Amino acid sequence: MIEVFFQYDFLRYSLFTGILIGILAPLTGVFIVVRRLSLLADALSHITLTGIAFSLLLGRYINFFAVLNPVYMGMIFAAGGSLLIERLRHTYRFYRELAVPIILSSGIGVGVVFISLADGFTTDLFSYLFGSIAAISRTDFTVVLVLTTAVTAIFGLFYKELFFLSFDEEQAVISGIPRRSLHFLFVLITAVVIGISMQIVGILLVSALMTLPVAAAMRLAVSFKQMFLYSVVIGEISVLTGMFAAFHLDVAPGGMIVVINVLILLLVLAATSEKILNRKGG
Repeated sequence: MIEVFFQYDFLRYSLFTGILIGILAPLTGVFIVVRRLSLLADALSHITLTGIAFSLLLGRYINFFAVLNPVYMGMIFAAGGSLLIERLRHTYRFYRELAVPIILSSGIGVGVVFISLADGFTTDLFSYLFGSIAAISRTDFTVVLVLTTAVTAIFGLFYKELFFLSFDEEQAVISGIPRRSLHFLFVLITAVVIGISMQIVGILLVSALMTLPVAAAMRLAVSFKQMFLYSVVIGEISVLTGMFAAFHLDVAPGGMIVVINVLILLLVLAATSEKILNRKGG
């Protein structure tokens, strides 16, 4: 079952990329969840779809974009969307949550227009929506490896600051932590992680990989660091199991990965709920 992933280059690169994403997406997801920004991933994923559709549209008329991986344009759009979200959060100072639905709905609307101009949904676009094991090349894996290393290093360098901002933002600002700069950096990182994760999971399901492992880990962990560990472990189990099952069942990997995530979450909820009931009964 596993050996086949080492027989072909595209499967091997997909496997290695999936392992990296299984670490990176839940790692970013922990900060997204504890900062109550879970819908941010959905908004930026739709902006990524807009960028991909725009790249496919340009590819019909410009040879450069015809050979360029549309994911890179999607990352650029996601980064731009993150900048707009940050700007809108300051514009609507007392209603900051408005920034996310504004960008989400705008991304859907503009994306649908680009898709229509590009002659509708194609096989390539469907692979970006739901993920594709065959979509990963050696170049894509190299890019994911570099970005994973960079993002992990940034989280390591600014761990204390991000931790402080996540749980006591006002005190963090008083202590001299540059809240605006760090939040801006974090949103950009989220955009990049979504861009690289959607190649395996798909645009419509990438937010699930960033939140479901964290939701399960929150029920098991007794400390913030443990939540990181459990999130990554659950993320890796779901990614690897989902990829293997998707290949042998000939279904979209993104869907299988999310199904495994949901099953793990249900098992964790059942197990932890039973423990709580036993404690109350005792």
